[in-house]
Amino acid sequence: MNEMTRKKAWFGWCMYDWANSAFATVILASVLPVYLASLVPAEGATLSLLGLRHTLPATALWGYTVSFSMLLVAVAAPWLGAHADHRGWRRRLLIVFGMVGATATALLWLTGPGDYLLVVVLFVVANVGFAAGNIFYNAFLPALAQGPELDRLSARGFALGYLGGGLMLLIAFVLIQAHEFFGFADRGEATRATFLVTGLWWGGFALPTFLYVREEVFVHPPGPLPRGLKGYLKTFAEIRRHPDLLIFLVAFLFYNDGIQTVIAVSAIFGKEELGLSQTTILGTFLMIQFVAMPGSLLFGRAAERWGGKRTIAAGLLLFVAVTVYAYTMRAGWEFWVLGFVVALIFGGCQAISRSLYAALIPPGKTAEFFAFYAISGKFASIFGPLVFALIADLTGSTRLAILALALFFLVGLALLVLVDVERGKAAAQGESP
Repeated sequence: MNEMTRKKAWFGWCMYDWANSAFATVILASVLPVYLASLVPAEGATLSLLGLRHTLPATALWGYTVSFSMLLVAVAAPWLGAHADHRGWRRRLLIVFGMVGATATALLWLTGPGDYLLVVVLFVVANVGFAAGNIFYNAFLPALAQGPELDRLSARGFALGYLGGGLMLLIAFVLIQAHEFFGFADRGEATRATFLVTGLWWGGFALPTFLYVREEVFVHPPGPLPRGLKGYLKTFAEIRRHPDLLIFLVAFLFYNDGIQTVIAVSAIFGKEELGLSQTTILGTFLMIQFVAMPGSLLFGRAAERWGGKRTIAAGLLLFVAVTVYAYTMRAGWEFWVLGFVVALIFGGCQAISRSLYAALIPPGKTAEFFAFYAISGKFASIFGPLVFALIADLTGSTRLAILALALFFLVGLALLVLVDVERGKAAAQGESP
């Protein structure tokens, strides 16, 4: 591959992070949860299944919806991986899931008062497109670069994701706050317009990815994804041969589920429990988006000085403090403090976790073990939103629901303590490709 082709391929790969991070910030984290809560009646959302009717609060509805969408991805992921490998469909499936997700996001524009069930359905479709597409997107990373270039390309993707997601959230903030200037009748109409813009942003900026990331530009062929359930279990059996890697993976699945759930439920928690305005919530998430990047760099420096394991452990203790603090919050300014702390630690914990996991992988197993890492993350991400939704549903207390998330961080921390990083690295290097 010549230098110009390589640059285009790298640019195309990074642009997908820029494109779909708009969904993560606007739809998954900030604007849509608040919009859904505004559509649910004060007495709660009424669901009917097999003749049974159940009413649940908006917070529980959102938690169940996120959990269900991730369940669909987790169940389908091994099957998708098998077909992607066998038929050479990775790029094709990335395009399909990306465009389906972007279209469902844009169609949220057509919802209105009372349409909370339609919002739920469209969100499930969009989130499946987002999460499933990322499996194939991430699988291209080790095929486009190797050695030190792997970290460099990964970092560029992360950076463009923060910038793209933050810029789209800023556009949404301006559209909603200055809705009269842009000709919208009210904030609700402006909010729905942001869904259309987000869908167009995702689909439009993903086009360079679909155009430039092709098989002929790979440094080497993409490594294998787990082929079906048997392939998934086979990879797990290989990981079991490396105890420190296995323990770290399980620890990561626990605490990363907690991190993702905190991000996903913060907006609806602020709306329903604290009565915060949409302006305050959007402003806080804007701050999070732009503080997260220097926060990641700060954590990177800390990891260089004290080691990745200690730095992650410190971050998890701070996340426990975040859940306790959220349980006690009463004022709007406290939500800003909470957001600032989360911004400093969430990106750093994820980035260092990925680097530490990579350091424990035997040579020649990077792509396969990272595919297992991605698919396992989809399975694990079912439980955080589900626990949050169940506690909010059964107790009526969103505060207890968010406090319960501390358990994910404590279990992850307890397992992390058991990991001997140096022993794990030595074991990885001692196995031939």
